[in-house]
Parts: sequence; structure tokens; C-alpha cells
Amino acid sequence: MVVFGPELIILVIVIVVLLVGVKKIPALAKTFGKAKGEYEKGKIEADKELKDFKDEIDNVTKDKEVKSD
Repeated sequence: MVVFGPELIILVIVIVVLLVGVKKIPALAKTFGKAKGEYEKGKIEADKELKDFKDEIDNVTKDKEVKSD
């Protein structure tokens, strides 16, 4: 059974420190921060495009309903 809690977090931190070294952790954190920011920007942009697409479909559907009446 896998336990998710403080033990797992400590284990992951120890493994990261062993793999990358103490001096490179700030650069690694900065890289993760930038990646998260880019992900959020992409998510916001995708949500906006999806909303615009849905609005366009609704407008086309309304136009067809008006023309068919």
C-alpha cells in the first residue's frame, strides 16, 4: 500500500536533492515555476478559444432558425 503523506514528500525531496544537487534546486524550481505559468496561459487561451467557438456555433444555429421561420 502506498502512503501519501509527509513521508512521501520527504522521500521525494531527498531523491531530488541526490539527483540534481543542492546548488541546482533554485534553478529547477524557477524552471518549474515558468512551466506552470506557461501551462496556465495555455489553459486560459484554450478556454477562451473554446468559448469563442461555442458562441460561433450558437450564432450559426440561431441564424439558421431565423432563416427557416
